[in-house]
Amino acid sequence: MGAQRVRDGFVELYGAEPEGVWAAPGRVNLIGEHTDYNDGFVMPFALPHTAVAAVSRRTDGRLRLHSSDIEGGVVELELESLTPGSDAGWASYPAGVVWALREAGHPVTGADVHLASTVPTGAGLSSSAALEVVVALALNDLYALGLPGWKLARLCQRAENVYVGAPTGIMDQTASACCESGHALFLDTRDLSQKQIPLDLAAEGMRLLVVDTQVTHAHSGGEYGKRRAGCEKGAALLGVDALRDVPFDGLDAALARLGDEDEVRRLVRHVVSEDERVERVVRLLESGDTRAVGPVLTEGHASLRDDFRVSCPELDLVVETAVAAGALGARMTGGGFGGSAIVLADAADVDTLTKAVEEAFAAAGYKAPRVFEAVPSAGARRLS
Repeated sequence: MGAQRVRDGFVELYGAEPEGVWAAPGRVNLIGEHTDYNDGFVMPFALPHTAVAAVSRRTDGRLRLHSSDIEGGVVELELESLTPGSDAGWASYPAGVVWALREAGHPVTGADVHLASTVPTGAGLSSSAALEVVVALALNDLYALGLPGWKLARLCQRAENVYVGAPTGIMDQTASACCESGHALFLDTRDLSQKQIPLDLAAEGMRLLVVDTQVTHAHSGGEYGKRRAGCEKGAALLGVDALRDVPFDGLDAALARLGDEDEVRRLVRHVVSEDERVERVVRLLESGDTRAVGPVLTEGHASLRDDFRVSCPELDLVVETAVAAGALGARMTGGGFGGSAIVLADAADVDTLTKAVEEAFAAAGYKAPRVFEAVPSAGARRLS
């Protein structure tokens, strides 16, 4: 998404040049699903797909928002009237960021914003987080707030949790704000400590494909919230602050203590084992055994499908077809109930795997999937 194109759109809308143009990426999560709101480990990396925003300050307490991707005109809001649940639709994400900044005491007095995004919506690739982070970064720069990326991520999460009403964890916003090109981000969501792990699949003759099933999902839906509540119940029953505190080597004993709480037991088993998978993938990448990551991805999908129960037939079909056709590994990525899967493959097998998945979808009568390569890319930044 060219900065000049978005800048030109701003001028056409508002009749003046913007003070700057910023970009924030979507993300794909290599491993670590539904662990972030359990104080656990995640390992996302930024995509080349970005939300781009041209922004200028205002001093009259008004917020004007426009997206070239959404039908309709400029959304105009008064800052004093911004309250959680007051806005519906896409504008609630950037409006929520402004609300969160002001609630935290930062002197934001208004803005004109024009947005455009290449991050697929509803695909589990964090289009909403990209939208939040790009607006937060722009306002951070324009108002000289001096907030580091992890603090911007926290504010964006608060915007999504409280203002929008989606009970998401911290991973998506942190990935968008803090990832580095050529690396995956090993993030401890409890203390937000980060480690950039080199991830250059092309140099090792491999590729990571994203398969967007075209089945949309929504984090603000009830099923996501039910899983989170179930995890919190499991932690309470086990007497820990969060499921992160259940050691992997003590998992069987912990599950036995949950008695007949079958649903909670499944959720606990996924989260604790998924944290261990993240740590395993870190060790494999740091030791140079990248090919061995594949089976860990497939193992993670089985856990998400059978224990956490957030997969869907289309996601399962991607994983089953890809693995059968020779992929090194595959799993659903993102919150689930639709969205995307990732496939780790040898570079020479990409065309064969893509064709196999497309043919399987056609045979099942599903909408054709969108397949593209995921390349670890830069996090949020100013473009001009």
